[in-house]
Amino acid sequence: MTDKVLVCGSVAFDTIAVFEGHFKDHILADSVQSLSVSFFVPSMRKEYGGCAGNIAYNLRLLGGNPIPVGTVGADAADYILYMEQLGIDTSRIRVLADMYTPQCFITTDLDNNQIASFHPGAMMRSAENDLTGQQACWGIVAPDAKDGMFAHARRLHQQGIPFIFDLGQAMPLFSGDDINEMLNLADILAANDYEASVVEQRTGRSMAQIAGGLRAVVITRGGEGATLYADGAQTHIDAIKVDQVVDPTGCGDAHRAGLLYGLTQNWDLEDACRLANVMGGLKIASRGPQNHRPTRADIGSVLNKHYGVSLLL
Repeated sequence: MTDKVLVCGSVAFDTIAVFEGHFKDHILADSVQSLSVSFFVPSMRKEYGGCAGNIAYNLRLLGGNPIPVGTVGADAADYILYMEQLGIDTSRIRVLADMYTPQCFITTDLDNNQIASFHPGAMMRSAENDLTGQQACWGIVAPDAKDGMFAHARRLHQQGIPFIFDLGQAMPLFSGDDINEMLNLADILAANDYEASVVEQRTGRSMAQIAGGLRAVVITRGGEGATLYADGAQTHIDAIKVDQVVDPTGCGDAHRAGLLYGLTQNWDLEDACRLANVMGGLKIASRGPQNHRPTRADIGSVLNKHYGVSLLL
């Protein structure tokens, strides 16, 4: 049986610049109708990101076999090479020479306020990236262009590949009917607590009711851990204790990777959620979504220390 995981979602660049001042001192409320401001940003970094990229990175840290399914521009050559050097199969990353890779441009001030712009670029054609005929034991449909998410979900379902539906940042694009359609195709719903409340509001159903039609629902709650709904029961999964909270960017993606790894190894859902918590906790101590470098042994040590679970389960 293959251990491959089809990781469908965005593959993007994040450019983060730091303004060493306060936006409130330069953006005046009585002048916003004719706004024209410029910020000097001596500190800047460019990160590899995107949900599919981040999940694949974390799954690879665990020794998993991710296959990211994304659409990028010709400017992504360095990102693709970086993935290949990590041992990630990039055969399902489609390059569109006439478009840019999705990019998020973020400027933060000293109060951690943010001004962000997102260019979707090649992501807008992600539905054309046909994964029909690919073999995998699991998949995930993570945030991407809406039509791409539906296309990937339908193709996974048609091929009998179970998958996680991760609504995430795509939440504003989905109506209640859209969410219900995706849930009819998916096996597991993964969301944070805010996203879960929106799903409940838009579908008119509780998480427990939604879980009744799925293999499971997993809700992350930050420092409070996670909640697993499965087999008619609701189980709290304690969070691990972290030494420092540096940057939550990409923690949800790290959590999904841990969950997926457990599923590929046929772990029970509680242990898979525990590994997911470990991955999120390790990531939050590092700035950026792919700059943490724990070894598989490091991950196993944390998992055993906090939960008494072996990575070799």
